[in-house]
Amino acid sequence: MSAILETSELPAVFDGVKLAAVAAVLYVIVRCLNLKSPTAPPELIYQDSALARFLLKSCPLLTKEYIPPLIWGKSGHIQTALYGKMGRVRSPHPYGLRKYLTMPDGATATFDLFEPRSEHCTADDVTMVICPGIANHSEKQYIRTFVDYAQKNGYRCAVLNHLGALPNIELTSPRMFTYGCTWEFGAMVNYIKKTYPQTQLVVVGFSLGGNIVCKYLGESQANQERVLCCVSVCQGYSALRAQETFMQWDHCRRFYNFLMADNMKKIILSHRQVLFGDNNMKKPQSLSDADLGKLYTATSLMQIDDNVMRKFHGYSSLKEYYEEESCLQYLHRIYVPLLLVNAADDPLVHESLLSIPRALSEKRENVMHVLPLHGGHLGFFEGSVLFPEPLTWMDKLVLGDMVTRQALKGRETAALLRGIFKGGRCVSCARCVQHREVSLVVRNPLLRAVAGKHDILKYVRGGSKPD
Repeated sequence: MSAILETSELPAVFDGVKLAAVAAVLYVIVRCLNLKSPTAPPELIYQDSALARFLLKSCPLLTKEYIPPLIWGKSGHIQTALYGKMGRVRSPHPYGLRKYLTMPDGATATFDLFEPRSEHCTADDVTMVICPGIANHSEKQYIRTFVDYAQKNGYRCAVLNHLGALPNIELTSPRMFTYGCTWEFGAMVNYIKKTYPQTQLVVVGFSLGGNIVCKYLGESQANQERVLCCVSVCQGYSALRAQETFMQWDHCRRFYNFLMADNMKKIILSHRQVLFGDNNMKKPQSLSDADLGKLYTATSLMQIDDNVMRKFHGYSSLKEYYEEESCLQYLHRIYVPLLLVNAADDPLVHESLLSIPRALSEKRENVMHVLPLHGGHLGFFEGSVLFPEPLTWMDKLVLGDMVTRQALKGRETAALLRGIFKGGRCVSCARCVQHREVSLVVRNPLLRAVAGKHDILKYVRGGSKPD
């Protein structure tokens, strides 16, 4: 009798184990996919200024919910993995011309130039100068998608190919792209300014490219001339502060670090004859065969940077390399409108690094920090349930933001300029209007549309205050 009772209880026990297993699996899925996370408009950090109010009024994406794909879109890891593996879905193939520029040290910089396929909404000549992410180039799918969308909106696009990143372009000097070297990007911008003397520039940087474009603008005020605005997407702002977080396992950053280091090793080794060859007289003296041996065993970007990358420019230590090549010390010197975009669930950018753009946006009226809850690292996919759309929220934001910035006309422009120069102070540097940065702001085509009507230029030169 007891045996009969025991056998009848066994199926109930097995059912309980099955239910517990199913519940555990569902719990893990919900946690990993972050399904309980709400959707919300991006967090915006900015000073209450005329420029910020106009931007909020004109760019609805800043105040609308960003809704990622329902099943997987709230996971920053999946967004990042999809960006890293396939870039974008159904990516177009825009046609461009490759340009070659010889640098003073013998390096050959390349960029691809894409002409607009329609007239710009303002009928102006506007060129986007674009700097991709680490080891990326114009042939990456997320760049192709963005360029195609920009062309359709009337923008010319110039996309930098990071030195050594293109597999079919050989290095002509023992140097590759680094974390913050602006030489190639500056050469591309100068070419655009010289070739198209009437064009106005929109500067866009993705990830590592965001660091490069911000550093470039902050290095010299001359670099900001004819620049309408700058957009930086998913950069980390300080390599020195980021290096410690990249060695941590939370949010799998150490794993991402290993994957990126492995990709960098492949690129460097593909150019090892030029970089490490004994017959190369231009090879940095500090770069030796021993460094090549250390490169083979490197498992992190920091090890590669210390053994190889910093030596391209003669830095004596990794600390000096990260300090000098980060845009952190240059951000406060940027006076054109600056949009800094990050995602709260970006597994590569630690939340402590987001205090940098937050603090800057709270102090500078020309800066706005945009922080959506989701998006991962350069993901920002949109879609209903499972399948993402070709265009991402990031593409629409950057292009939508640029269009609205270009549309400054009439009374709204006049009110904006009055707000900027209210009380005899400049929105960018908060100093006397006779300070030279003020004239730079007025030279910005974005803000000078009706400057002549309000005697702004005369005011900047020390004349009477505009009404």
